[in-house]
Amino acid sequence: MAAKNIEPQNTKIGWIGTGVMGKHMFSHILNNGYPGFVFNRTKSKAQPSMDLGAEWCENPKEVAMKADIVFTILGYPEDVEEVYFGDEGIFAAPVNNKILVDMTTTKPSLAEKIAQEAKNKECISIDAPVSGGDVGAEKGALSIMIGGAEEAVDNLMPIFELLGKNIVYQGLAGSGQHTKMCNQITIAGTMIGVCESLLYGSKAGLDLNTMLASISKGAAGCWTLDNLAPRIVDKNFDPGFFVDHFIKDMGIALHEANNMNLSLPGLALVHQIYMATKAQGHGKKGTHALMIALESMSNHQL
Repeated sequence: MAAKNIEPQNTKIGWIGTGVMGKHMFSHILNNGYPGFVFNRTKSKAQPSMDLGAEWCENPKEVAMKADIVFTILGYPEDVEEVYFGDEGIFAAPVNNKILVDMTTTKPSLAEKIAQEAKNKECISIDAPVSGGDVGAEKGALSIMIGGAEEAVDNLMPIFELLGKNIVYQGLAGSGQHTKMCNQITIAGTMIGVCESLLYGSKAGLDLNTMLASISKGAAGCWTLDNLAPRIVDKNFDPGFFVDHFIKDMGIALHEANNMNLSLPGLALVHQIYMATKAQGHGKKGTHALMIALESMSNHQL
């Protein structure tokens, strides 16, 4: 499929996964006129996509049969495994000459497995995990990290540009996922720094919003300070990205690091504190709910 052909009038888009981020991402595609086919494990969560004109499909196989390009963004590696390789999965359909794009954060080894099966089925596969949370998804301003078949990247740019502002090809299959691990390792360290900064500022009697106005414009400035620190101050822990999913991501990063004989003690520490956050019943809250566990450990609340 040539780049000039990826236009609304001749390209059917399949989308599997309409969660916190996926629903926004697919809406940008539908709002730009692409015919859409959608499947989600919970049908009601696909209703916003259907309201925008997407056709409901009963399983991933049906999506793959009807679409020219199939995007997936799911929760866990086992979900990806089932959606691609299950009895009613994508690879159960005739997918020759189609493009498959997994935007889930998952195992690099699974991205490689999908790419190999895609080659066997005479289609194209790329791994393209994203960063930016619900805010980036809603604004179409995600960072997209791409691995896999390079020839597909230029072809898909008209669609990627609807979803993100920073779109970078990283290399062979799995490279997008390895890059996402680098992203998650950085976020883990940043998140604990932001939360501890807020705890310190509160204990010192500072007005936290005034404090943030200063440090967010200096060397400490970052996406987490701009987007999540204000939510923490407001005690708004609604998910842009689930604690449960971040624990999954950190676990993948620690596993991959172990395979490379690499020690990441900072990541291991933050992973354990997130496990405590989950144990306190906050797995379905946003990643910034790390603050709840830290408040408990420090005996101080904002």
